[in-house]
Order: sequence, then C-alpha cells, then structure tokens
Amino acid sequence: MGITRQQALDCFASDDLIGIGMEADALRRTLHPEGVVTYTVDRLLDCADPDPNTFYDRVRETVDMGATGVLLPSGAQPNVPLDRYESLLTGIKQRFPGIQLHGLSATQILALASASQLSLRDTIARLHDAGLDSIAGSAVIFNDEIRKRAAPDKCTTAEWINVHRTAHQLGLRTKATMIFGVGETMADRIDHLEILRALQEETGGFTAFTPLAAQPGVAVIPSAVAEPTAVEYLTTLAVSRLYLDNIENLQGSWRTQGLKVLQMGLRFGGNDVGSVLLEEHASKPGGATEEELRRIIREAGFKPVQRDTLYRTMFLN
Repeated sequence: MGITRQQALDCFASDDLIGIGMEADALRRTLHPEGVVTYTVDRLLDCADPDPNTFYDRVRETVDMGATGVLLPSGAQPNVPLDRYESLLTGIKQRFPGIQLHGLSATQILALASASQLSLRDTIARLHDAGLDSIAGSAVIFNDEIRKRAAPDKCTTAEWINVHRTAHQLGLRTKATMIFGVGETMADRIDHLEILRALQEETGGFTAFTPLAAQPGVAVIPSAVAEPTAVEYLTTLAVSRLYLDNIENLQGSWRTQGLKVLQMGLRFGGNDVGSVLLEEHASKPGGATEEELRRIIREAGFKPVQRDTLYRTMFLN
C-alpha cells in the first residue's frame, strides 16, 4: 500500500525535497532492484494519410531505423473513421508482426464509438482485434471543473475511467498520465493519483504512469498560473512514485522538463525516460537522441535498457 492521502499532502507542503526523493528512490529500488532504467524507440505516424501504401512505407522506414513501436496520434483526427483505423492496424500487423502499436486517447475512442454507433466495448474490442496493443493516457487533471476550462475538447473524468477500465477488461493495456499545472490544487493532484491507484487495484491494466507539466497547446493554462518549477516537478514525480506503488513503472519526460531534470528524476522514483521519438520536434530545445538518453542514464548510475511499448525488456546497451 502506498502512502496515505495525508502523507502525500505533507510531502507537497514539505521543503525537504531531498528526503522525499530518497523515500521515492527507496521504493524504486524495491520495485526495480536490477539497477536499470528503460527507454523505447518509437515514431509518431499520421493516420490521416489517404494512401495506405505511403503509410506502410513509413512504417517500414520506422522499423529500419530501429524503432520497436508506432504511435498513433492521441489528438483528434476527424477524417479517420473506425474502419480506417482497423484497416491500417491490420495492415501493419500483417507486414510487421513484431511492431507495437500504441495510441489513441479516451476522447478519440469515445468519438469513434459514437460515429460508428457502436458500444464502447465493441469499439475497443475491434481496435484490439485489429492490432492495437495499448492506449495512450492523455489525461489532464481529474477535476471536471478545471478540465472544462483547461481541456474543453476532452472527455470527462468518468468517461476516461470507463474507457480505460473497459480496455483493461478486454486485455488491452493502457498508459496513465497526469497533466498538471493548469490551476489545480495539490489536493486535486492527489485525487487524480487516487483514482488511478483504485483502478489499478481493480484491473492491474496500467503499464506505467507519467506526470507531465502542462504545455501551451496541450492545455489552456491561465495567465496567472506559473509554469511548474523543476522542484515542483520532482516533488510531484516522487509523490507519484510513493502513492502509486501498484503501478510498476514511473516515466519521466525530457520533452517537457529537459534532459537534466529528467536525469535528476531517476533519483526521485523514476525508472523510465520515455521514448526516443524519431523525427520528433521537442517542446524543449535540443531534443533527445538515443545516445543522449543512454548517456544520462549511465551518468545517473544505472544501466540503459531498451524496451518495447508494453515495457518488456529488449536488450542491454
């Protein structure tokens, strides 16, 4: 059992950043005693390309570049119906059976179900049968009043939970995230973590959790709300590790925090540095190559291990 709600509140109110980090690091060592930190190599591909052969050529390039996964956009793609996704997913798996397919958001899946006049369960089952291996997290803080302002085009908290619970029941793994820094309180953050902890206790379907500081374009951030500092991010990362002891993997983010803070997060409970997104334009200057991620992992005292999207180890580097 992870820390209590009051203990989490105390951590957020504390100025003992190092002490909180040491507690989170101790739990990480219990969950991952092998002393490794993982990463993956993926490529984000636009499913709206009208020519499927062009799409498959890009997947072939992706495999040749060393990627183990293809990411489907988690933002709205209104011109891509369910049968289009099914055709593309099936085509990818037929041609590249070893590639992992991850993506789509709860909001997208609900929209696909509505447009296809299918139940949520049938929609997810069809995507899973076609080859979808896991679903994206894409969750702004679970407070519906704040969500309406910060992410008005996203589904409600209850709908998000229903999508992920249904996916887990069908044997489809999913990611969990928390996009914070949109005007919420520390209590709101703990509410978010509690919802995830309870659902993981029920289903065991989450592969990993990633806390993400909100970025313009991802959420509407009030002008009076300051961007979370590195200290606030590291505290949130550590509290997440301590609270979500039933979610095995805790992922940091180089895209929102930069490489140095990402590296520090490996001593605040993190055991994964996310993805080398091929051709990705980073939201922080500099980006991150595979060699850079391997370097910061080694410099933090860990062994870098490439994994696939479902957090299965591939090989040591």
